[in-house]
Amino acid sequence: MRLINTATLALEEFFGDNIPPYAILSHVWGPEEVTFQDWQDLAKAREKQGFQKIELARNQALANDLGWLWVDTNCINKESSAELSEAVNSMFAWYRDAEYCYAYLADVSEAGDPDEAVSKRHLFPRISRSRWFTRGWTLQELLAPRSVFFFSREWRQVGTRKSLADVIAGAAHIRAEYLYNGKKRKGNSRLAISGASVAERMSWLSRRETTRAEDMAYCMLGIFDINMPLLYGEGNRAFTRLQEEILKTSTDETLFSWSWSEDDP
Repeated sequence: MRLINTATLALEEFFGDNIPPYAILSHVWGPEEVTFQDWQDLAKAREKQGFQKIELARNQALANDLGWLWVDTNCINKESSAELSEAVNSMFAWYRDAEYCYAYLADVSEAGDPDEAVSKRHLFPRISRSRWFTRGWTLQELLAPRSVFFFSREWRQVGTRKSLADVIAGAAHIRAEYLYNGKKRKGNSRLAISGASVAERMSWLSRRETTRAEDMAYCMLGIFDINMPLLYGEGNRAFTRLQEEILKTSTDETLFSWSWSEDDP
């Protein structure tokens, strides 16, 4: 796992049990994202639009006394197909094991709000309409971490997965029990997503989209605790392979009620 040193911005690799505590960024890709190759020249990387959110996340990690940060855009060398495949198959675990997950809602702005101290309730409609709830990859980034903190475009915290559970449940079409420990549940744990039927878990993806057709399957690997190689160029065959892998470990017949095509929402 490659991490950003929050003190020096250097990238360093860690393996197995030697991975230090870290924060992780969840975001929707935009223009001028900073890649692993860009990061080799920080002066040029700083000129790209995508550097700003990395810097904001880095400052937040420092405020949380964390020395390390993971961001998908520059911590994965996507020119290496082997590294990309390993990263995608590990990503659910990386989000799960992070000390903090920062979800950056770049399209939710507090600009013009007369009083920053007032309740964030007036932001709920803006939050629920965020593109963050429409992307395939952010599904596992919502569900895997132990806690998720949401930030506006201005990097002001607008809530947590727990405090925004009802808003998120409506926006993501996921039962709130999977988002926080409800009053009817004993202990501190949320309802485990592994307890949801295959059909229910697939339904969480039905209103989301990815840039590449294959990623509609690949973004669900962690949701189903599946490991399989990435074959970009296979198109919708990736979804069929995902179903085949699920069949190896599940007898849940609701699997057969789902198929996928590029025409689906």
